[in-house]
Amino acid sequence: MTRRAYLEFCASLPGAVLDQPFEADFDSVVVRHGDTRKWFALVTCRQEQTWINLKCDPMDAILLRQTYQGVIPAWHMNKEHWNTVILSSDVPDWALEQMTRASFDLTQPRKKTARRVPHG
Repeated sequence: MTRRAYLEFCASLPGAVLDQPFEADFDSVVVRHGDTRKWFALVTCRQEQTWINLKCDPMDAILLRQTYQGVIPAWHMNKEHWNTVILSSDVPDWALEQMTRASFDLTQPRKKTARRVPHG
């Protein structure tokens, strides 16, 4: 998958917004939820490659790092909850899309549940 195709995929997710908040860094794109502005992906250029930071369940993060050489502890983020995926690596497109959807879901606002009032 190309960088452009990946960003188009991200933009197709419901409510996703592409943003370039770093004035001095025109290569980095933050992909956010439009309503909460929470990040679910950071696309940047490192070591002449495209790197994508994605939020991940900590147990899944470890498994993905063991499965793919192109998945490493997140660059510049919490390494327990975020992974970096190197775009031109052994990670297949379907797996990258699955990881992105998981990150999208993990960063969604939590639904509020009605509080139960005890009887008596």
